[in-house]
Amino acid sequence: MKRLYFAFLVVFFGLPVVVLTLYAVAPGWTWPHLMPRNYSLRALEYVWLHKGEIGTSIGSSLLYAGMTTVLSFALCLIPARHFARRTFKGRAVLEAVLLAPALVPVMTFAMGVHHVFIITGLADTMAGVVLVLTVFCYPYMLRALVAGFSSFGPEYDMCARNLGAGWWLRLTRVELPLLAPAIIAGGSVVFLIAFSDYFLVFLIGGGVVPSFTGYLFPLLNSSDRSLASVLALVFLILPVLLFLAVELLIARAYRKRGMY
Repeated sequence: MKRLYFAFLVVFFGLPVVVLTLYAVAPGWTWPHLMPRNYSLRALEYVWLHKGEIGTSIGSSLLYAGMTTVLSFALCLIPARHFARRTFKGRAVLEAVLLAPALVPVMTFAMGVHHVFIITGLADTMAGVVLVLTVFCYPYMLRALVAGFSSFGPEYDMCARNLGAGWWLRLTRVELPLLAPAIIAGGSVVFLIAFSDYFLVFLIGGGVVPSFTGYLFPLLNSSDRSLASVLALVFLILPVLLFLAVELLIARAYRKRGMY
């Protein structure tokens, strides 16, 4: 049963990748042919010729997605610890307010924020894009960190404090290693949302801030399915490679601590 389920997952998630790969090298693949009749490397040649422009858009997307992840983590760390450790009046209301960006329709949220950003001069800037993505992704990181803090009690922090450790040492040597699974889970979600977002980046960035989604989406609506498939594969491969690198780094750090 487990093998059958695993085979189903491989087919379910792998088949679209196979179709994209065939479309990338077979622009004339049409019905009723089961397999392409003609193959061409035109889309790959286009990507190679425009590698500078594509690389700039990818680099910009990785930059604001990474900055959004780091900023979300920094802003959520103390509130998440407080929510996990304390019970107080008005907690439900405050938690609802902090989770509101995930519940409000994106267009409604974006139009209101855009007006504020125009007044403050943050529109059409990288800082504005990072801030709006941070606000939108904040609830996902917050929930992940609250769950992470709830998975272990305050006894670890208390023991380190009794041994004379300061707040920075307790944070970096005690709490952050224990929070690593929650940080990875929340950071992965935030990074994927920020990296794959199109509407917020286009609206707040105003086309001034390059983005890979801004480069990809017009091609998805065009008739050039071959080029769109190649860039869609690049869009798929980049986060996978990044998550593999994070997995290797975390596993290496755990091995050094004897925790893996």
